Amino acid sequence: MSQKVLSVSRRQVIRGLLATTAFGLTTQFGTGCTSERSTAEAGGAEGGTDEPMTIGFIYVGPKDDYGYNQAHAEGAAGMVQKFSWVKLVEEANVPETTAVAETMRNMIDIDGAKALFPTSFGYFDPHILRMAEEYPDVQFFHCGGLYVEGTHPKNVGSYFGYIDEAQYVAGIVAGMTSKTGKLGFVAAKPIPQVLRNVNSFTLGARSVKPEATTQVVFTGNWAEPIKEAEAVNSMADQGIDVVTCHVDSPKVVMETAERRGIFCTGYHANQAALAPKGYLTGAEWDWTNIYSRLAEDFRSGKTLADGGIPHLLRGGLKDGFCKVSEYGPAVSAEAKTAADAAKAGFMDGSLVIYKGGLQDNNGSVVVPAGEGFKQQDPKLETMNYLVDGVIGSVG
Repeated sequence: MSQKVLSVSRRQVIRGLLATTAFGLTTQFGTGCTSERSTAEAGGAEGGTDEPMTIGFIYVGPKDDYGYNQAHAEGAAGMVQKFSWVKLVEEANVPETTAVAETMRNMIDIDGAKALFPTSFGYFDPHILRMAEEYPDVQFFHCGGLYVEGTHPKNVGSYFGYIDEAQYVAGIVAGMTSKTGKLGFVAAKPIPQVLRNVNSFTLGARSVKPEATTQVVFTGNWAEPIKEAEAVNSMADQGIDVVTCHVDSPKVVMETAERRGIFCTGYHANQAALAPKGYLTGAEWDWTNIYSRLAEDFRSGKTLADGGIPHLLRGGLKDGFCKVSEYGPAVSAEAKTAADAAKAGFMDGSLVIYKGGLQDNNGSVVVPAGEGFKQQDPKLETMNYLVDGVIGSVG
């Protein structure tokens, strides 16, 4: 694969635009914030004769954060390696402000991007929605948002995976490994996607250890390394012996747990290298699979606006949206067997996480008796509660 990477300031690009009017400009630029901008052209197995299509990716943090941004960047890189006609433009460390709107505009106007993946949750409203109205011929894909038919522009799509299935499996391993029955969860914000992971992890643990509890701490933001370290240390002091998280970079959580001699399960990407003794398993994204499918749709002429690509794209373990990390050295054969059985249940559709009679941690019934919410049920995407067994509050 041939690759060209160039990082320059926005001012340099503007000077270049003023100086060049007769040929195409492929230089990349920043947004006024500390950022990384790069271009990659694929040279995959299909050959290099096709007209390239430019696809843009935007990350709220660095691409090597061992977490959310790295998972997306690895997925984009995997897509580039598969297709010779993909031209990838990326920018990292773009905040959830008007800076992301500027980055999107520049990718479209200067780089010629026809599809954009602004990956952070806070990019959606209002930034993606406004840019989608301004550029109706560009396709905008947002990770985690919930597209509303008739309200949002038709060239906007939402994609996300049922990674709580992998969290449920990790919860089984955590529950069977824990000696105290006390688990910990460091979380960024009490939004539905995060609450779903907290709850599924807890329900997985309680499926094998009914007395298990999960202490949740919300840090208030996606990247709060000091608060994350403080939360893990506090949990260890309270006798919690397995921790996990839903933050942009699990690095601090994993490394702090390892230093304190307690176990951990990962999130977003594989963090086994950060905690070689205590890493049990983890819930990982498989974005290469999903981005490659969408790239093929682009190439065949399908769009969001004409209905060729669904506005709500969802899937779980069976659909290749996510996967479970390999088991660490501390995981028992019994725990592996139980976890593998749960994975098989998700693959054949027999395992339902949110079953009838489920109560929240205030004693209210959140799933009526005789009912059950399958993963694709929209009610789960509006989750605003913590299940019985979770110690903490969403308010």
